[in-house]
Amino acid sequence: MTEAPASARSATVLVASTRASAGVYADETGPVIRAWLAERGFAVGDPVVVADAGIAEALATALAGAPDLLLTTGGTGLSPDDRTPEATAALLDREIPGLMEELRRRGLVATPMALLTRGVAGVAGRTVVMNLPGSRGGVRDGLAVLDPILDHLLAQLSGRGDHR
Repeated sequence: MTEAPASARSATVLVASTRASAGVYADETGPVIRAWLAERGFAVGDPVVVADAGIAEALATALAGAPDLLLTTGGTGLSPDDRTPEATAALLDREIPGLMEELRRRGLVATPMALLTRGVAGVAGRTVVMNLPGSRGGVRDGLAVLDPILDHLLAQLSGRGDHR
């Protein structure tokens, strides 16, 4: 069976950052994720930047659009308002723990702080969802984890993948 052409795939990028949403500074991680997705043929709009308190509503809204892939950045640490993992987990049908295990393993090579990310990954309906940390390094590591498996993951989820 063949996999769907990349042009048929859609993605959404959500940025959980209270300060970026308030204009205190410009988010630098969402555009990196968007560019990475566009290079791989995904139809993807501009990143949606929301305050940490608004992440649950933003996730639900994004999932209502049924993208093939939903990547978040930020809100995965231990600050009092970091709630992205909890909001995401509440919407998942199945988790894919290996993605986050590998993200933490790769990040640990550069910094012990990688162990503090609490992000989750999984499937909500037909959408793959993955929480990336809010740092450029964490985003880079997360995208590197997805890169070699993303096509197969999406094909498998759609019922078109094989197990070779």
